[in-house]
Amino acid sequence: MGCTSSVYAVGKRKNRPIIPEIVVFTPSMRIPAHTDLQRALKGLVPCHLSRRLACLRNQIGVVAEDTGGSAIAELRWALEEYLPLLIGLTRKENGLEDLVEFNWKTAEDGKQETPVANSWFELLSVLHMMAMLTLSEANSLMIPKDYSGNGVRVVSSDCKRETVDLLLKASGYLEFCFQEVLPQMPTNIREGLSKDLQDGVLEAVSIQALGQGTEIQLGLAVESQKATLSVKRRLACEQLIYFSQAYHCLSGCDTSHGYGKKHLCFIKWKFLEAKAAAYYYHGLILDKGNEPVGHVSAMCCFLAAEELLAESKRACLSFCLAAPVTRAPPPWGSMKHLHQKIPEVASRKSQMYGYLLEKEKELQALPDLPDFQLSLSPDDYELPEIDPAWDTEKWELQSHTLKQHLQDGEGEITTE
Repeated sequence: MGCTSSVYAVGKRKNRPIIPEIVVFTPSMRIPAHTDLQRALKGLVPCHLSRRLACLRNQIGVVAEDTGGSAIAELRWALEEYLPLLIGLTRKENGLEDLVEFNWKTAEDGKQETPVANSWFELLSVLHMMAMLTLSEANSLMIPKDYSGNGVRVVSSDCKRETVDLLLKASGYLEFCFQEVLPQMPTNIREGLSKDLQDGVLEAVSIQALGQGTEIQLGLAVESQKATLSVKRRLACEQLIYFSQAYHCLSGCDTSHGYGKKHLCFIKWKFLEAKAAAYYYHGLILDKGNEPVGHVSAMCCFLAAEELLAESKRACLSFCLAAPVTRAPPPWGSMKHLHQKIPEVASRKSQMYGYLLEKEKELQALPDLPDFQLSLSPDDYELPEIDPAWDTEKWELQSHTLKQHLQDGEGEITTE
């Protein structure tokens, strides 16, 4: 009877959908779909070279599909092995740039994109995938696997610093994509790329990664007793500039696709949080003086910060509900501190200096935030050296005419 009851229990149980938590936003992951590299390259490159290209590409696709992209170390290794081989297809002297039709699909729904016969497109897609994996790894580092004894989430300072390094690395991949790879592609191919590969989207994600790195640095500064108000204000203002730039890049793109709307909601949410923090710390500095005008300006900053904080909470909810549905983490970093301090300070200062706001009505203008030179920049990325297998002087190709090569496409396809 025990066995029977347990069977019925299992049959009735339904798995609840897992709603992922997002700290570091990662746009849609794209993974390789089936492409018959060996047939396309038969007779044009040595068999061992086409076999290695095909095997590594297939391995990336299978592992990504089976694990949903969570096997980051294994995928990164395979991508880094594949890149030096792939570079050979982009070299004009080899005459193979437009020979292979490369297929990719989205990891979430398996929807296949239009095939593109261009090796620079394949290089762009590989680097994009490396950037998305790096952002995904950064997100996992910011989500603790366990909690402290009192139920409080704890992310170590080392994890936060490692996350900043990963964000700079991802930003570097993406910067290389839109500055170095996209210009190599013909205009008609660039215009037909998936929305995730638009240059504005790539640049927005690259800048956004820098903004999130600054956000983590601000959190570390808030936790440090040595960080001054000036340092905190500077970091908050820099974070605001990054997200403002990211929003500007994305606003000129088509965001009606997949993650487009959600991406825009995320940047708006982080922009509002950064602006609230910037005005709060700017207000604290202005409030240090003894002149009434300083107190009035500080009050304007605190009230603006309080309003922006409330607006950021609504933006956070909009982000979470935008498809695909996700969860936001509990307030962390600087926001964990500011969610409490901003309303407290705004209320206390209103009681102290409210009479000045009535008395000095002509001074009730929100002061400008100071402008700062940005501190973080993407890591420099360079392509690896081309694989030695592309040394054409050592090639020994079997005689294979163009006519035979075309006939292979009509005959039986052999797989290894």
